[in-house]
Amino acid sequence: MKSYDTLSQAINSLQEKGYTHNLNLCSGHIECHALKLKIHPEDFEVDEVHRFEGMSSTGDNSILYAIHSKIGVKGLLVDAYGVYAENISEAMRKKLK
Repeated sequence: MKSYDTLSQAINSLQEKGYTHNLNLCSGHIECHALKLKIHPEDFEVDEVHRFEGMSSTGDNSILYAIHSKIGVKGLLVDAYGVYAENISEAMRKKLK
């Protein structure tokens, strides 16, 4: 897996690899608003995970997931470190571990 210096570099590179949809984290699933699609933990796999630490603030820490679904949707989910930990189901927590 390639290492990236910045979040924007990673996003651009992964978009070139076909991860073109923006995904949003919900308590028991991820959503693709553009496709009006809910993807549950059993219906997707995490292909790559990249962590980025902000230089000036721990609030700048983020994590990028490259995800593909069983139906062929490929997208990116960006989240802050640990933010999802208390707000998602156990199945989602295990999937994004």
